[in-house]
Amino acid sequence: MAAARREDRLKALAEDCVGTVPMAVDLSLADERERFTSEVLDRLGRVDVLVNNAGVGYPYPAEDESLDHWASVIEVNQTAVFHLSQLFGRSMLEQGSGVVINVASILGLVASGQIPQISYAASKGAIVNMTRELAVQWARRGIRVNAIAPGWFLSEMTQEMFDDESGRTFIRRNTPVGRPGEAHELDGALLYLASDASTYTTGAILAVDGGWTAR
Repeated sequence: MAAARREDRLKALAEDCVGTVPMAVDLSLADERERFTSEVLDRLGRVDVLVNNAGVGYPYPAEDESLDHWASVIEVNQTAVFHLSQLFGRSMLEQGSGVVINVASILGLVASGQIPQISYAASKGAIVNMTRELAVQWARRGIRVNAIAPGWFLSEMTQEMFDDESGRTFIRRNTPVGRPGEAHELDGALLYLASDASTYTTGAILAVDGGWTAR
């Protein structure tokens, strides 16, 4: 099951990934998250892996960011992750097994500064410790909770950065491997955490960042 706000993008994903069932959901709304959980469980009967990947973020200097914008970022990046983990976690606890994978960011591990995103960085930092706390609370009840912290990858959110030569130079100069990541380079981390290859891994934050956080 794949959830996102835009049906056209979901349909395109479903065409590319055979077997994917698309569902239009606004994850910024609590009742939409509850509807999604209910429909998924009704349709599938059980959920073994939850990937919390929804996220938003726009650069603003901390002194200029409005409280409304702050709240909207925290709602999607932090509150929705907790709420979905809680909703699906209850089902996983009943079945005695499950995996939760949160998508954090290198900006949940280190500051950005040069690209000011206080709400985004704060929300991703919260995801890092939320991952650890859920992992410890559920460790003896059959659920593993881990996170991936991607570095710079081309996405809709980072498109403007990649379109700008100074942005591309910034990424190349500050990433030890000298380049941004390619989408497929996240696959191995995701599959490792989702599979039985990681049965002794929980509470881990796996940075896939070309060495960014090792500097």
